Amino acid sequence: MSTTAFLFPGQGSQFVGMGKDLYEHNPEARALFDQADAIVGFPLTRICFEGPDEDLRQTRNTQPAIFLHSMVVARIFRGQQASMAAGHSLGEYSALVYAGALTFEDALRLVRLRGELMQQAGVEQPGTMAAVVGLEPGIVGEVCCSAWDAGIVQAANFNSPGQIVISGSVSGVRKAMELAKARGARLVKELPVSGAFHSPLMESAKSGLKAALEKTSIRDTSIPVYANVTAKPVRAANEIRQLLNEQLTSPVRWEETIKNMAADGASVFVEIGPGKVLQGLVKRIRNDAETRGIEKLADISS
Repeated sequence: MSTTAFLFPGQGSQFVGMGKDLYEHNPEARALFDQADAIVGFPLTRICFEGPDEDLRQTRNTQPAIFLHSMVVARIFRGQQASMAAGHSLGEYSALVYAGALTFEDALRLVRLRGELMQQAGVEQPGTMAAVVGLEPGIVGEVCCSAWDAGIVQAANFNSPGQIVISGSVSGVRKAMELAKARGARLVKELPVSGAFHSPLMESAKSGLKAALEKTSIRDTSIPVYANVTAKPVRAANEIRQLLNEQLTSPVRWEETIKNMAADGASVFVEIGPGKVLQGLVKRIRNDAETRGIEKLADISS
């Protein structure tokens, strides 16, 4: 019998119009969208459905928007149930709600705050990120170390074999990009982001998030959730609280996460929420895995 894992997307998967079909045709979905607007105190639903794109791409809006879409899908999807879960960066909060560690309401408040704090950190400590394709993790590490004389830079996302994202100061990242090209990277591309996520430049966001996490009720999970920071399953509430705060400045170990989930029995990976990014990464990590996405009303009813 196949074991199913649910995967929840992170920032970059958003699109204008996300969730609109769910809102219009499912009363349970509509109630959750309306509840979210009341919790955050602004028309998040309208930004999801109508944009404009530049508003949706603002980190403080993007994060709650993606979380909300994922949670609506998870709530109304009556198909497969998952035996384990994981989320990419922001998506870890979605996974924790699915696993019963956080309530929808508390997680939405945390995600909104996290987006605001990360956006503010990007203003206070401007930075950037870049995708590096075709180099081994060890070489990317060497490249980042060599570029530190130009500025802060580190690996931020180990997404799949040969696909790593680096993050840091503009000068540090651009120096590392030059060095990566010189070391034979197939592709090096700066990303359109508002800050140096998962790098030391997010340090200023940690105190505010830590204070909010300490005030939030977190329970042990009902199923294992594989943490970004360790790529290992976590179930204990106190460990979850610590890892969510560490996640802001630590790399996302996505390749290891998928490998560990597969080693623990997962053979079907279902992406819950907007986009198909995680399905693509899973296929590059484990080409024998079965993947599917649940994003629109048609996916839920099929």
